[in-house]
Amino acid sequence: MLTPAEATARVLATARPLPSETVSLPHASGRILAETLTADRDFPPFNRVAMDGIAITYAAWAGGQTAFAIQHAQYAGAPPRPLLSPHQAVEVMTGAVLPAGTDVVVRYEDILLHDNRATIQIPPPVAPGVNIHHQAADRRVGDALLRPGTRLGPAELAVAATVGAAELAVTRPARVAVVSTGDELVGIHETPLPHQIRRSNAYALQALFGQDGADVSLFHLPDALDKLRDGLTNILGAGFDAVVLSGAVSKGRADHLPGLLRELHVEEIFHEVQQRPGKPLWFGAQTGGPVVFGLPGNPVSTFITACRYVRPWLRACQQPADAADASAAFASPALAVLTVDIQFKPQLTHFVPVRLTVDGEGRRLATPLRVGGSGDLAGLVGATAFLELPPEPVGFAAGSVWPTWAL
Repeated sequence: MLTPAEATARVLATARPLPSETVSLPHASGRILAETLTADRDFPPFNRVAMDGIAITYAAWAGGQTAFAIQHAQYAGAPPRPLLSPHQAVEVMTGAVLPAGTDVVVRYEDILLHDNRATIQIPPPVAPGVNIHHQAADRRVGDALLRPGTRLGPAELAVAATVGAAELAVTRPARVAVVSTGDELVGIHETPLPHQIRRSNAYALQALFGQDGADVSLFHLPDALDKLRDGLTNILGAGFDAVVLSGAVSKGRADHLPGLLRELHVEEIFHEVQQRPGKPLWFGAQTGGPVVFGLPGNPVSTFITACRYVRPWLRACQQPADAADASAAFASPALAVLTVDIQFKPQLTHFVPVRLTVDGEGRRLATPLRVGGSGDLAGLVGATAFLELPPEPVGFAAGSVWPTWAL
């Protein structure tokens, strides 16, 4: 039986870059960039006024002059006009081009303006250049600003807009089929009989994978083997990148999926992982078709194994072929401090739902939640991560530090 680390390595080994597509900039939010964006000119493209005030010649101020007649005003967006006399000043606004012939800006707060004349109230600085954002101080023309593999958030979209990237090449969303199975499950609009429950795992997985930009389609298949075979055959041939099954992967009489997947030419890569919850996890791939995750059907098992294995695969597939290999990052959780003692006897890796907080010293604290087993769906409410505790026959003490996976 594999360890979680070994299972993760096998899952990520199947990840292949998804193709790119071109979208307009307003529709690129949250997408993964598939091209390099470079500066089309210097940042800033000119010597830029950084404070409202007056622009003057430093030599005149350093030489003892403190009163300057205002020659004209220079506004942001207006063509630049030079200073004609070093003993005069130009009134300037933030964002304006610094007038030629000036090399220092004095803030309004440090001058007195009266009758179109500015009197400086502070001593000169030791050198010119104050309150000026100099041309190319941030980036030079041709510099790479955004690289393939970057997730496009508000700041990145602003950069793209600045260089005129009205359209962007981004990674195509992963196409994921989420398939729930079982005769005990009914739709959310139906009233379940005493022996039935409403489908919930599928909606949790749809929301979870949607956070990573996946295009998720939902399906439900009954336990009857012929109907399960027909339905799964159609889904496997429908062009999905991944098929995520919930339930029917353990060893019960109605757990047909492992054998049926082999019958449908899905190669089993592994079945069962040394972990709790989620030990029956199944993973395989179909040549020329999708990868297949067979998640255990209990809600907590489904959700945690989806976070632990499916999401890293989705994120790895979003990295363009020319992006740096980031597979290790997708399998590297953050660390947090356990706040209470935990006892766990089985020789399995233990996943513990927790709520993460930050203390006054900036430490990430993990407080376990009361979850009544892998079927306690409501117990996940309020969880922000889960701890991954190793299979050791000892307790885990408060204050010890362990890996956490974000939910």
